[in-house]
Amino acid sequence: MTDGRDPLLSIGTFARRSRLSVKALRLYDRSGLLVPADVSPGSGYRRYRESQLPRARLIVLMRRAGIPLARVAEIIAAPGPAGADLLADYWADAETQFERRRELVRRLRASLLSGDTAGPDVPYGIRQRDVPAQFVLTEKRSLQVTELKKWLPDVMCRLAEAASRHGGLAGDMYAVYYGEVNEDSDGPVEVCAPVGARIGEARDEPARREAYVAISRAQLEFPQILSAYDAVADWIGSAGLTQAGPPREVYPRGIDIATAAPGDLVCQIAFPVDPDGAILRLFRAPWVVSGEWKPALNCKARCSIRTVSRSSWPKWRGSPATRLARVSTAA
Repeated sequence: MTDGRDPLLSIGTFARRSRLSVKALRLYDRSGLLVPADVSPGSGYRRYRESQLPRARLIVLMRRAGIPLARVAEIIAAPGPAGADLLADYWADAETQFERRRELVRRLRASLLSGDTAGPDVPYGIRQRDVPAQFVLTEKRSLQVTELKKWLPDVMCRLAEAASRHGGLAGDMYAVYYGEVNEDSDGPVEVCAPVGARIGEARDEPARREAYVAISRAQLEFPQILSAYDAVADWIGSAGLTQAGPPREVYPRGIDIATAAPGDLVCQIAFPVDPDGAILRLFRAPWVVSGEWKPALNCKARCSIRTVSRSSWPKWRGSPATRLARVSTAA
């Protein structure tokens, strides 16, 4: 039946007036985003109401803005002001992601121009410290970079709560990156909460020396954080030291990252080091598995591979520099 005030339009007419292709209309029908008002039982022919044109044109504009279909459906389904807020939230996040990509492209361009990874733009004050042996409560997980931002605060809250039942934290919490965490690799990552005594499933963490640098809230964001990893790893090499384990991010107690100002120091990038290693050699390292730090196999020397975490290891991952290792004679 045709309503003169809101006539039915053929799929071809609706496609022309909405600036959507017939193929797109069929896709949106299957996904429930834009369902025809009438479908012929015999032929399956679709027809749309003229009143559906504003919705269709909104979809067109959002798709041209690069908004994913799932997010388009969420925005379209919300009442006017709520939909506008969802759109604003999406765009704010998109602009943040674009700025991060802009910085990454700048680093990549500098790398291509120099033939090496772009170094840090600002000087870093690298220091060393001795960390005593600890008992730590831990939670370890393999996860993608998209899951990391939510998982880290959640697991830190769980471990802090567990520690509070046994006298509280005995040191700063930290996250150890045993492998890359990005769109293609899933770590794993282990969060550690120091406690004053062996409780429950707490394990021993041996004493170690670390090279570390404190970074600000602004520097904590990707890809800026890669410069801090690069700075510490390069300093270890120039100081004649050996990396003795996977890198970690240390989160000092009493700091709320969510409310910190861009210039506030909120995190430390730390690498365990072996002060005895002082010889640099170039060779292939077949014991490197999936980019993780591994002890040398069938080798009388102690070996370690310089690594960084989070999303890429641009200085040595997948290049001849992957063969860089520091070797110290076995004790």
